[in-house]
Amino acid sequence: MSRQAVAGQADGRAATVAVTALVPAVWGTTYIVATELLPDARPMLAATVRALPVGLAFLVATRRLPVGIWWWRAAVLGVLNIGAFQALLFVAAFRLPGGVAATAGAIQPLVAAVVAFVVLGEVFTRRTALAGIAGIVGVGLLVLQPDAGLDPVGLAAALVGTLSMATGVVLTKHWGRPVGLLTFTGWQLTAGGLMLVPVMLIAEGLPAEITALNFAGFAWLGIVGTGLAYTLWFRGIQELPIMITSFLVLLSPLVATIAGWAFLDQTLNPVQLLGAALVGAAVVAPNIGPKPQPAGAQEGLDEEAPPARINTVLKR
Repeated sequence: MSRQAVAGQADGRAATVAVTALVPAVWGTTYIVATELLPDARPMLAATVRALPVGLAFLVATRRLPVGIWWWRAAVLGVLNIGAFQALLFVAAFRLPGGVAATAGAIQPLVAAVVAFVVLGEVFTRRTALAGIAGIVGVGLLVLQPDAGLDPVGLAAALVGTLSMATGVVLTKHWGRPVGLLTFTGWQLTAGGLMLVPVMLIAEGLPAEITALNFAGFAWLGIVGTGLAYTLWFRGIQELPIMITSFLVLLSPLVATIAGWAFLDQTLNPVQLLGAALVGAAVVAPNIGPKPQPAGAQEGLDEEAPPARINTVLKR
């Protein structure tokens, strides 16, 4: 491969990383939106409204449903990436201080890296382990307060939600994407949203009213934080190693802290700045040095695959 081709490949990877990094940055606004704009104590409503309307809109736009094994695969991914994760995320957001929830979620890169090692054969290096530890410590310094309460239900929700998303990310990479991005995202958002509807109705019921502020919060989380964000996220998962995409999630608590400083008059002390530096180092570390081993061949037929790939699959 020529130097120009290598440079072009590196530039393409850097651009993909930059675009994918926008997703956890947008997700970093979830806590402030949930606490300031959404109805109080209704995590299931927030999770359902965030996922289902956008998922149905994508299905209407693309007019394509799963076929064959992708019925159950889409359901599994929808539960792991959307339904269970979103429900547990909002339970944690409403029951825990933001710092506790974010610190619990900071274990996700390490969990995803280990699962990717087992399932995909991606190399788990000392650099990955150190970056994962630095990320956990950095997030803790950034957002964890000495008097933070440790509500058992909220803490369990944060930890199980982290495991759910980490597993969903790896399976998304492992199974591949058999259709276009909007269709693939719509399948998962719809599956996850439908799972949440009965849970929401039984646990919370429908609110008596939705205010203009509530509507604005739902619109932001649904259109930007879910529809656009998950479309870009699934693209990044397909094109980047799990070791890179999973560590980008650490940007969420960093953005959440900055949002609190900018909009809620919260302060940033030297300890938090040190934490921010550690988070930045943890995000950057997987992008330097030897690149991770590529994952094994993905299953399924990608509608965007080149003709040679299609012919190979058809001959099996």
